[in-house]
Amino acid sequence: MNIINIEHIAKVYEVGLEKVHALRDVSLKIDKNEYVAIMGPSGSGKSTLMNMLGCLDTPTSGVYDFKGESVSTMTDNDLAKIRNKEIGFVFQTFNLLPRSDALHNVELPLVYAGMSYSDRREKAKQALIDVGLGDRMHHKPNELSGGQRQRVAVARALVTQPSIILADEPTGNLDSKTGEEIMGLFQELHEKGNTIILVTHEEYIAEHAARIIRLRDGLIEKDERVESRKVLNTNSASE
Repeated sequence: MNIINIEHIAKVYEVGLEKVHALRDVSLKIDKNEYVAIMGPSGSGKSTLMNMLGCLDTPTSGVYDFKGESVSTMTDNDLAKIRNKEIGFVFQTFNLLPRSDALHNVELPLVYAGMSYSDRREKAKQALIDVGLGDRMHHKPNELSGGQRQRVAVARALVTQPSIILADEPTGNLDSKTGEEIMGLFQELHEKGNTIILVTHEEYIAEHAARIIRLRDGLIEKDERVESRKVLNTNSASE
């Protein structure tokens, strides 16, 4: 089942009198429970494509269907609902509220969704338990390690039970050992049925995915299945 279907997407930005072609002619399909890495050098268009997939930006031309519905016909409210309920975002910089504890950070999407206090607390607690932070719920970000902060961000992405998890350089601010632990967590999430789209410039990170899409100059240079997928022997225990 296709969750994402993109056909001939292009994105042109006007910078002064100059037109910058960030994406030129991109077509791809992503199915439920796929684990996809999007790679490319700086200026390849991978960040623009990520913004398109996450409904953070709209294409200049082309078609984007999300779960069978055309994104181009959606209102701003419709797009906001998709971002809140259907897409779980994980960013390189964690994007946590510094004065709020892990539990409140995780329940924020449910606050925006209008869920009752007791229900959202229960869901947020379970999400933190699922990523191995059941004993860190009331710690603020500055009381957590980098890996733990990223686990909080992953729990926040999962709490709405989204259709896809969209991760932008999720290990970029972590040391290699902690980065491997986070990739082990993504592996577990995929094995549980989650659809994961990972944006990275690191080859060893992309190798965890089952499919790698390589961009160059706003075009898909290569779209390949990974036969010898890198498998980790890690657990979700926090460091």
